[in-house]
Amino acid sequence: MSTQAFQGALRPRAYVAVTGKDAATYLQRMVSNDVESLAPGEACQALLLTAKARLIAPLTVLRRGGDDFLILTDPSLGERVAAELVRFRFAAKCAIEAEEHVSTIVLGDRPPAGSIPTPEYGVPAYELIDAADAPAEALADAELERLRILARTPAWGRELDDRVLPAEAGLEEHAISFTKGCYPGQEPVARLHYRGHPNRGLRVLELEGDELPVYDAELSLDGKAVGRITSAVPDGDGVLALAYVRREVPDDAVLSHGSRSVTQLHSTSPRP
Repeated sequence: MSTQAFQGALRPRAYVAVTGKDAATYLQRMVSNDVESLAPGEACQALLLTAKARLIAPLTVLRRGGDDFLILTDPSLGERVAAELVRFRFAAKCAIEAEEHVSTIVLGDRPPAGSIPTPEYGVPAYELIDAADAPAEALADAELERLRILARTPAWGRELDDRVLPAEAGLEEHAISFTKGCYPGQEPVARLHYRGHPNRGLRVLELEGDELPVYDAELSLDGKAVGRITSAVPDGDGVLALAYVRREVPDDAVLSHGSRSVTQLHSTSPRP
């Protein structure tokens, strides 16, 4: 099927294949989502976590066949993901190997054949692997980043690192099953979900002025530090940003970044 009706952009990725008779059962006990329930051709988001529920890697898991899975992750994390899976494989009969592919993100109302739906941009979007035809209209990286920020989707190296708990980044919404069996980090994830709440969460902000803030720039309210900016992109005469803000901060409060006024855009409801 041609992708002529779509806007698109290449997406840097690393790929790890898990294949063999125990591939499904092994991945089921290693990642946070229910991959055993996937039919061939289906995919889901998932997490690879430490025993203390700290993030090792965000994943997209594609089931290519009954005993054949392809894991997609950030390009900097491919070796780590493969090493972690090999480390805990023990007697599981499956092969774990890096593969080379090309991913393209496309935006459009109708899914291209063989595509993986992704909620990361807040609009109908799909990921194609090794697409035969490139989309006719190139999508600028800045526009893709703007959509990601508006959708409050965390990115590795910006909102996501080994300091972050899944609930803080909103990853429970798409990447965690609370009905599947155990996996590394499952107990602290479930405990926070059922008995507590994260102390901070991601909010979308609008900064006055056109200068982009540095990574981890401090946000304050009444002179007290209440958050940090993790991503930013130019947006008209201002700056659109994504930030971790403490839970107790009202979502209608006007924040400050130095001398700059920061308006919250009330994107605190769950991502679509």
